[in-house]
Amino acid sequence: MRHGFAGIFLSLFLLCMAFLLGGCGKQEEPKAAGKEYEKVRLVMTMNGTDIGIETLTARRFSELVAEESGGNVRIEVYPNDELAGGNTNEGVRQVTEGAVDMGAYVSGTMSLLDARLEVATIPWTFSSYREARKVIDETGGAYYEKILAKHGLVYLGSTHNAMRQFTSNRNPMRTLEDIRGMRIRVLGGEVYRSFFSALGAEPVLLGWSELAIALRHGVIDGQENGFFLMNSAHLNEYQKYMTVWNYLYENYLFVINRKVFEQLDTKTQILLRTKMREACEWSRDYLENQEKMIRADFAAKGLEIIELTPEELAPFKERVAPLREKLKAKYGEEACKAFQIDEKREEDGS
Repeated sequence: MRHGFAGIFLSLFLLCMAFLLGGCGKQEEPKAAGKEYEKVRLVMTMNGTDIGIETLTARRFSELVAEESGGNVRIEVYPNDELAGGNTNEGVRQVTEGAVDMGAYVSGTMSLLDARLEVATIPWTFSSYREARKVIDETGGAYYEKILAKHGLVYLGSTHNAMRQFTSNRNPMRTLEDIRGMRIRVLGGEVYRSFFSALGAEPVLLGWSELAIALRHGVIDGQENGFFLMNSAHLNEYQKYMTVWNYLYENYLFVINRKVFEQLDTKTQILLRTKMREACEWSRDYLENQEKMIRADFAAKGLEIIELTPEELAPFKERVAPLREKLKAKYGEEACKAFQIDEKREEDGS
């Protein structure tokens, strides 16, 4: 009998040890990815094409959010202002009024709400993408947040549209005399028109869809844009010369309607802010790398590319100095300080 109890005791002891070694007791099952996030569906609108950098950024953002939330938080992306019938101004209105949850538009378009949102487009505010990233992330973004809040929007992030360059068919452009009298296609807006007028050129307002035809038939002598957008329309095929001068930086602002944002729980709010920053960093890197490849491709296909030195840029900067002062006064001291305009910055060589 004693041996029987000993045997039972030994069996129980060995059984318990087996449980201990194999994970004795009840183990917590790992939580499913994102299970703690509330189920949310958000809609984002923008006027970019399917291959536009703002659309690529929005889709990257959507993927990052879905992955982190286990699919509970869904961002649906609608490019081409599809939700606004192709009307960009209507697209902005829809987001500010909450008819659409989120939006991505260039600062020039967003300046319809407040002119100060266009402060970064003062000519030669930034000399490089690296400089633009640093200033916006340090102080500029907080300024965007403050201004957009007054219009019922929450600022989530910023990514590049372009450092804008110049192309023409008439002649290479190195000096003020080279650009004098040229008919240059420009976007609408005071900065673009005033800038080229100050240089002695003739700015011509022309829709994007008409640009390639106008260049091909010599209706205009040249245009200004970033590498990425020029490549998307093969504009290099209709131009002989390019001047790289980084005269103006433009960016996309990603926003969400404030009432929509405030209805989300804190964890989801943090998720959107965090993943938008990640998406913007990804797209900034992507565009910068793409531009290097596009530039090399343009040169290989016969486009003559001229990069102005600081000494060659000096007369252009001097000529538009009165315009810069006018714009600084228009946007105000707070805006200029936020974007570190005229503050001495370290040269980064990029």
